[in-house]
Amino acid sequence: MLDVGCGAGHFAAAMTRARVDGARLAEVVAIDVAREPLRRAETAYPDLDLDLRLAQPEAPLPLEDSSFDVVWVGETIEHVHDTAAFLSELRRVLRSGGLLLISTPDHGPVSLFWLALHPRRFAERFQVRSDHLRFYNLRALADLLEDFGFEDVLIRRAGGLPGARRLLLAAAGRRRF
Repeated sequence: MLDVGCGAGHFAAAMTRARVDGARLAEVVAIDVAREPLRRAETAYPDLDLDLRLAQPEAPLPLEDSSFDVVWVGETIEHVHDTAAFLSELRRVLRSGGLLLISTPDHGPVSLFWLALHPRRFAERFQVRSDHLRFYNLRALADLLEDFGFEDVLIRRAGGLPGARRLLLAAAGRRRF
């Protein structure tokens, strides 16, 4: 399993610790484009032998072709400048029939309506200096994944209770050769 944009390593650590019938559920590789989150992951989980790797922004991933059954991209795709290259790289490292899992903030009609009612929050969300470069809704994310060779795309919304942000949770398969 590959954890892209692993941050402080919480997901990678949870997956490394996960067991099924006593056996490790997955071997996990965790990558990020910044050294500091990787350092925090090493500090937070010294008991785990996490496979942490530094990736260069906007460069090919330092990973072999077709080397992962699952790729997890949690709260990362909205920060990527070249989405086409990014998705092509994710597809490249996924094995035929592999599974891509993505979470990203939801900018669907309900979220946009709520923001429209609160101009200060609207301005904060779409602040030009924000590190969010893309804003996805369900249809846009589904179309994007299908355009890049993913199939059986399933997206659902999560969250949205008062005080909680709404997320899009996507699962998509890499087409078999």
